[in-house]
Amino acid sequence: MRPISFLIGLLALLSCSSSSDTTTSPEPQPEAAYFPPLTGTEWETKTAASLGWDETALQPLLDYLELKHSKSFMILVNGRIVVEHYFNGHTATSPWYWASAGKTLTATTFGITEQEGFVSRGDRVSEYLGTGWTSMPLAKENLITNRHLLTMTSGIEDLANGDCVTPDCLTYKADAGTRWAYHNVFVKLQDVVAEATGMSYNEYFNSRLRDKIGMTGTWVVSGDNIVYWSTTRSMARFGLLALHQGKWDTQTIVNSSFFHDATTTSQNINEAYGFLWWLNGKSTYHLPQTQYEFAGSVYSIRAFRHVYGFR
Repeated sequence: MRPISFLIGLLALLSCSSSSDTTTSPEPQPEAAYFPPLTGTEWETKTAASLGWDETALQPLLDYLELKHSKSFMILVNGRIVVEHYFNGHTATSPWYWASAGKTLTATTFGITEQEGFVSRGDRVSEYLGTGWTSMPLAKENLITNRHLLTMTSGIEDLANGDCVTPDCLTYKADAGTRWAYHNVFVKLQDVVAEATGMSYNEYFNSRLRDKIGMTGTWVVSGDNIVYWSTTRSMARFGLLALHQGKWDTQTIVNSSFFHDATTTSQNINEAYGFLWWLNGKSTYHLPQTQYEFAGSVYSIRAFRHVYGFR
């Protein structure tokens, strides 16, 4: 926005200096951000036409999304709904699981716990869970900090035991901080939050994050995983919180410094990873279940070719 704002200001200055008789109209003020009420179904909308969008291009997009078995699709502009569609039997009230996107909820909840003084990202995990939460040698286990779980650099074996997070499955692969590997062990951060606060993770998450921004939903244990289920609008609410760097309207839910750290490269191995956030626009990236470093941006066409085998 800065180059545009500068150009507008320069043109206005030139206009004023060229003739004292010239009357300039005040620059239009940007539309204020909107946050929907915490309860109820009220949510302001805008039309695509009012934004000058090509409405004829929307239907082919919706057809493609339905063809690809999408459940829902939303676009917000300044917090207002411009597009909201549901497909394949899904509705506005149907819950669906966040899958790996739920990691961002865990990271944000940890950030709130840290800002309340219960934990620090530099603390050893064993300070909260006790020793023996892995089957690693004690000296290696004690290398693992909360930050290592946030950044996927715990050094725990990521392939041999799948998503299992019981101690017998958490075996040594490398020293913490020396290897990036996508692993389900991040869920131990939820146990850290519970131990540090004296509340169940669900209770703390609901009171400090979910209810503060009007989300609905719940964490559900599924095999070795714990995944979050909610409506599409609840996910959109979290998107608004992220867009505003942890702030909901006038209330700070998690401080902006943590959100900055979470969405910035967090280690020197995988440029495209923050605190349980994937980061686009980096020059290189790693993918789950491989130690190879790919060139380019993680969500580029090249990346999709690597992931899905396109040629």
